[in-house]
Amino acid sequence: MSWFQLDPQSIAKRARTAGSPVPSLAASLVRGSIGFTLVSVAGFVPWAVFGQRLHMQVGEAGMYAVCAVVFLALTAPLLHRLIIGPGSMSRFYKLFGLSFTAYSVAWIAGWMALRGHPGSMTGLAAGTMLMACMLVAAFDALRLVVKVFLALFVLNAIGYFVGGLSEAALIKEHPLAAKLSWGVFYGIGLGAGLGLAFHFCQARARKLLAGG
Repeated sequence: MSWFQLDPQSIAKRARTAGSPVPSLAASLVRGSIGFTLVSVAGFVPWAVFGQRLHMQVGEAGMYAVCAVVFLALTAPLLHRLIIGPGSMSRFYKLFGLSFTAYSVAWIAGWMALRGHPGSMTGLAAGTMLMACMLVAAFDALRLVVKVFLALFVLNAIGYFVGGLSEAALIKEHPLAAKLSWGVFYGIGLGAGLGLAFHFCQARARKLLAGG
């Protein structure tokens, strides 16, 4: 059973009625990577600019939670068109709100438990697996869970660790730019992963719209 009327039949019916365009793979990748990069830079601001103050007031987990709230608030306006058809804004808010919250909790838990690369990798793997499972369940595309997980995890990990290298290279001379550069690379990576994941999950809907 799908969530939020995101099964292939419901998507195709809404899109036909409204004459909605169907984004190509390239369009989904571009929208995901550019849109989520903008969101990511904003989401890194609480850590990069107000990190010390937030750490003192709400603790490390609280600081990361503030970052997650910024991500949740800003992502839907920029990425909701990844969902085919009308009504995509509210559906994206619901689906991404649930899946990104699960991802964030898993990442924070992994990082705080293990720290360093082991913590990052554990958090990324657990978080993206939870997100993948929720996305394929929402779109009634359970058979694609491995494909969606790999798209999210591999691209997310590349963006995250390239961002970490960028931050390390710039931190001494340009500390603020260094931290925000991590947000740029993280946004490109996970954003591209989201673009792929949403495209994969709606394969059956696109087939119905094409008359297949």
